[in-house]
Amino acid sequence: MVRSLEQAMAARDVLLACTAIGFDTESKPTFTKGEVSTGPHLIQLATSTHAYLFQIGSHTAEPMLAVLQAILEPVAPLKIGFGLSDDVKRVFAKLGIRCGGIMDLSVALREPGQRNDLGAKTAVAKFFGQTLQKSKKISVTNWALPHLNEKQILYAADDAQVALRIYQHVHASGRKLPPVKPIKFPKPVQPAG
Repeated sequence: MVRSLEQAMAARDVLLACTAIGFDTESKPTFTKGEVSTGPHLIQLATSTHAYLFQIGSHTAEPMLAVLQAILEPVAPLKIGFGLSDDVKRVFAKLGIRCGGIMDLSVALREPGQRNDLGAKTAVAKFFGQTLQKSKKISVTNWALPHLNEKQILYAADDAQVALRIYQHVHASGRKLPPVKPIKFPKPVQPAG
């Protein structure tokens, strides 16, 4: 867990030195019809050896946001994950950060003729012959809590690291992945007058 600006800056330096990093977000789930998510509440970034978890509250300090912006907006390092479309839209809506260099493996690893996106569990089974344990109970916990428990922390770290490890495996095998396409964000509203 990244809890201080000093830890955030150290994480930034490590992450920006990489060519690719794992990326994911978690949001407090909504269970009521019409309820709007206030997420993301957690941003997970990972190297092959470390995961950095940034809690995002309604009053996240500006210096911490600047560190996240420095990591997420450039096209390098490549940010690797599964099902990132909603993640990047939520990061933009909540924080105003336009994520760059996003590779969504759920789309990039889709075989010709395959209709459904590939998820992390299926990808782990396909490329490593192993089962990824993802607890549904943990996935629907409250990610907005000020203190996450150990199971939440491990779940979140795994989500970001697994994507990076699959990318590294596919890349090392020589398989070509489609080029990264820029994400289209809404245009800012111009003030009248």
